[in-house]
Amino acid sequence: MGKIIRFCKECGAELRKVVWPSRDDVISSVKVVLISTIIIAIILGFFDFVFVTGMNLIF
Repeated sequence: MGKIIRFCKECGAELRKVVWPSRDDVISSVKVVLISTIIIAIILGFFDFVFVTGMNLIF
């Protein structure tokens, strides 16, 4: 039981050392992720459309 308590105390001590990002940093990171996800989805959708159209022309 002592090892579990020590582990929890050490976890708490490590979490106090963490430098958490500011609200503005988080918001800008979320924007980058959303925009890049949308762009990749559009590109993949375009390639899927081209390949499906090509396969329908062949078969």
